[in-house]
Amino acid sequence: MEKSFPVLETERLKLRRLELTDAETVRLLAGAEEVAATTLLIPHPYPEGAAEEWIRHTQVEGAEGKDYTFAVTRLTDSLFLGAISLHINLAHNRAELGYWIGVPYWGQGYATEAAKRMLKFGFEELTLNRIFAGYFVNNPASRRVQEKAGMKYEGARRQDVLKRNVYLDVGFCAITRDEYIASLLFN
Repeated sequence: MEKSFPVLETERLKLRRLELTDAETVRLLAGAEEVAATTLLIPHPYPEGAAEEWIRHTQVEGAEGKDYTFAVTRLTDSLFLGAISLHINLAHNRAELGYWIGVPYWGQGYATEAAKRMLKFGFEELTLNRIFAGYFVNNPASRRVQEKAGMKYEGARRQDVLKRNVYLDVGFCAITRDEYIASLLFN
């Protein structure tokens, strides 16, 4: 049975379902060399038709309540900034947080703001027990996003992935439901 896809808001952002009309903007923003270099699965150059295929996949997964991938848009003008997701593992009641923001919008706090809202969604609406995220160690800005959102550094796996013929270390941050609830009580 198809679930209705949620719309989440923050002070500056609206997180909504990805639509096929987003495909060209996804291709332009995600296809930037800088974005591809900081993510495991985004290719560069970004192939023709890949954005549409990815968006359709996220819509199916979202309708089934398996994964939730949101377009990150600015609340004031609906400008598409990037994407953020929770990849759900029901067997362990946890999810992996993933995100990317287009280069023109880096350094403005959008990723952190969206990540905080995703943690709230994961713990308060999906009642998950744990949310974690990985990042390439050579991308410390991503670790800062995770820590500013309330996640704690857990460690790194050395030479964990092969990207462009180079083995990269992957660091991990996470937060548990108990830690999230405690953060609400003390903030």
